[in-house]
Amino acid sequence: MPSASPEGDVCCEVLIVGGGPTGLFLAALLARRGVGVIVLERRAAPAEHSRAIGLHPPALRALREVGLERTAARVGARIRCGRARSRGRELGRLRFARAWPGRPYVLSLPQSRTEELLADRLAESAPGALRRGREVTALRERADGVEVTARRMGEAGETGSTAEPLRLRARVVVAADGSRSTVRELLGIGTTGTEHRDAYLMGDLADPDSAGAEGTGSHGVGTDRDALIHLEPGGVVESFPLPGARRRWVVHTGRGDLAEPRSEVLTRAIRERTGMRLDPGTTSMISAFSVRRRTAQRLVTTRCALLGDAAHEISPIGGQGITLGWLDALDAAPLLARTVRATAGGRSSRGPLDADPAWQRLERVCRRRARVAGLIAHANTALGRPLPGPFAAARTLGVSIALRTPLRHVMAWTYSMGWARRR
Repeated sequence: MPSASPEGDVCCEVLIVGGGPTGLFLAALLARRGVGVIVLERRAAPAEHSRAIGLHPPALRALREVGLERTAARVGARIRCGRARSRGRELGRLRFARAWPGRPYVLSLPQSRTEELLADRLAESAPGALRRGREVTALRERADGVEVTARRMGEAGETGSTAEPLRLRARVVVAADGSRSTVRELLGIGTTGTEHRDAYLMGDLADPDSAGAEGTGSHGVGTDRDALIHLEPGGVVESFPLPGARRRWVVHTGRGDLAEPRSEVLTRAIRERTGMRLDPGTTSMISAFSVRRRTAQRLVTTRCALLGDAAHEISPIGGQGITLGWLDALDAAPLLARTVRATAGGRSSRGPLDADPAWQRLERVCRRRARVAGLIAHANTALGRPLPGPFAAARTLGVSIALRTPLRHVMAWTYSMGWARRR
């Protein structure tokens, strides 16, 4: 359990920086193992926007470890089938039942709701472990732990100038603070990778009614609905169900500058490419984003470890990010528990983590998994780029053939992250 040192510092066994999906999930895992954990989150209040939505079957299995699989499945939208279309014609379908008989769907659940479920579960196991509105400003590794300084942040993200900084001591620090990781920067760890010029618009809108072109109708929470992928010459249009009779739309807007994130721009692109008319007035979230693929040069240091987007960033196309971070956490949790207990007992794990074969193996596993996910995400990105007529026709023909042969089972296994199945 966290405690105070004679110097007034807060002490804990594991300090997690970042209260997003990866940080909260890891904290819940550690709390269930009896590890004293604190989570520092820069945001003073929970996020309101949906952001990432995809929970693949390995993520659902991970949620079982913290007792949340059934809850998530009950409140999310289950995607059992993906349908590819082009110019108003269906090219074929992918179903996930063969790849994952026990979990034959990808769950669509807004990240804000996922974080809420995890934060509530953490509060049950470790009340007060999540400290919101705290930004790490300094970090110093020692042979037997890490000293961290954090400052208070206001509701709008501004620095609280009058508050005393919080000083913490932890045996291990985990950076789960995203692709722009402060901890990674403080540790002096660089990244390598590629910046892509693919630009997208993304928005959440009301689901078309039952007479609409999709034929899905308006559905409530916890229903089964299809994902739609429109492969059009002007660029891909993706559509995924959300809970509460809404859908997530993602539109490729070219390779260059980001489009203006306005609902009218998004719905116009959807109408021009697919013929579907959506009401921009029903938009609850709109954003523009580009794609990059980056990996930290080191994932493990003397007493720190990087997980999730802090360790590896891939294209969000395909929605593998949350699942990837949770798989990192599942592999890291037993190592963290072993390390803090060995440190407390004065045994060999007082040495540098990056010299420990088990932590070296974890780094290799995380890198390999991120590399595979990155290749798949890059393929998804390339498949949805704008193409001139003859090349777009060739793409349509190729996808149509693939979805009518046994290759569709391999595609379903790949897209549902069957390759990431843990033994």
